[in-house]
Amino acid sequence: MSRIVVFGAAGKAGSRVVAEAAARGHEVTAVARDLSRLSSIPDGVRSVSGDVTDAGAVADLARDADALVLTVGGPDARLYTAAVATVAAAVRALSPARPRVVHMGGGASLRDDEGVRFFDTPGFPEEFKPYAVGQIQALDAYLALGDNVTWTYLSPPPVHFAPGERTGTYRTGLDRPVTGEDGQARVSYEDYAVALVDEIENPRHLNRRFTVGY
Repeated sequence: MSRIVVFGAAGKAGSRVVAEAAARGHEVTAVARDLSRLSSIPDGVRSVSGDVTDAGAVADLARDADALVLTVGGPDARLYTAAVATVAAAVRALSPARPRVVHMGGGASLRDDEGVRFFDTPGFPEEFKPYAVGQIQALDAYLALGDNVTWTYLSPPPVHFAPGERTGTYRTGLDRPVTGEDGQARVSYEDYAVALVDEIENPRHLNRRFTVGY
């Protein structure tokens, strides 16, 4: 059993990560800025009001954790790098026992068959660019951290990522989307949560990014 802290636990992805981890018997702390949005968390899950960019709050939560999961987002690109910096500082301060950081990343930094980032392809939607820029900068920030913070950045598919069915099955890739027979990359939020908790239980992508799809 791991002690898992989920920031952004009220969101579509965060709530599913909380549910998946709790169902497997992990000790889960669900963190949200607005506790009223955590009304449907599973029994046994601890709910905490907090902000991932609040250094004091993050330090307190990191102290007793095995894994810190970041499922936060918003149109302000600065949020993502601020979150990485805050969590990394909290982890570095805990020596020698340091929690691992698992970040719900973006799909825009994945690359197509020509090696071009989806963010740089023609027609990338303007309305998604602030989120994509933030997540790209977050990945760059992780890559620059060095060896004293253990992290994993999990990218969903670039386009087809939505609530759906939990099948418990998925395939993994690294910097290119995992596509099906129709050439499309897709996964449900539920199976994304399965993959994320699987990675916590059985680490296979330490200090690197990976992605999932069917």
